[in-house]
Amino acid sequence: MRDQYGRELTDLRISLTDRCNLRCVYCMPAEGIDFRPPDALLQDGELRLLVRVAADLGVRRVRLTGGEPTVRAGLVDLVRDVAATPGIEDVALTTNGLLLDRLAAPLAAAGLDRVNVSLDTLDPGKFARITRGGRVEQVTGGIAAAEAAGLRPIKINAVIVRGFNDEDVVPLAALTLDRPWDVRFIEMMPFGSVGDFAEAGVVKSDETMAAIERTLGPLASLDLSGDDPARIYRLPDAQGRLGFISPVSQPFCAKCGRLRLTADGKLRLCLLRDDEADLLTPLRAGAGYEEIKARFRAAAFRRPFGHALAEAMYPQARVMIQIGG
Repeated sequence: MRDQYGRELTDLRISLTDRCNLRCVYCMPAEGIDFRPPDALLQDGELRLLVRVAADLGVRRVRLTGGEPTVRAGLVDLVRDVAATPGIEDVALTTNGLLLDRLAAPLAAAGLDRVNVSLDTLDPGKFARITRGGRVEQVTGGIAAAEAAGLRPIKINAVIVRGFNDEDVVPLAALTLDRPWDVRFIEMMPFGSVGDFAEAGVVKSDETMAAIERTLGPLASLDLSGDDPARIYRLPDAQGRLGFISPVSQPFCAKCGRLRLTADGKLRLCLLRDDEADLLTPLRAGAGYEEIKARFRAAAFRRPFGHALAEAMYPQARVMIQIGG
């Protein structure tokens, strides 16, 4: 399966829910959002069918996101079914880590390969401020549980927001000195009702890299081929690695091979554009497997080349929590 620009589409990110047990400043407006009713979201059987369709079309890697995917009922069974789908070679989970202390082991046993854990600061006060009430100790405990369960390599995702955690990049980067983890710094992306706030809060990756090098030493570039959007580096004598994901300052659209399935059954063609294809409505109207497969393929083919952030064209229909990143 390829899009109109010839890019092979092998990765599918599936949002399991639009709900979350945190309210991060870059992800959800301060006044909250209107959550969709449960019956408007993909049910387990519908999700399994769409994963089969995607695998038949060439998707090999699935990442489960949210909202917060660990609040979805029956998550372990869903992971087991996705991992058992013919053609699916890798199943990962992006999570805030709050529930990993009890879910990491059963998820690993069900076939989950890896986790990415969101951790924007190690400072308890700042963490509570960014997440509007979260406890950083729960996240670090969840990371420990994931590592013990064999969900490796551990990847830490940190969205850097000016005025919130831009001074925390050095302590986060230092985690890689004696741990075999990947710490990835992500530029904040403007979305909908948080767009203006996000634009003002962007800290470009070059600034983050310079702050790390001033304190921890030079960053050595690791030449790793593949479609990972992160540029990978290592600090001197570090066990782990650092990644810099720069959708604003250094877009990686040319090599993007990702599609996104929202919790309400829309195939989103680009994270930062509002173009979507509705798969749930025809599925519930009785469309057969081959028709859904044809709709999936046709929508994937029309993917845009990339976003238009440089022209200040921000996605408006959803905020980040409704897509899952």
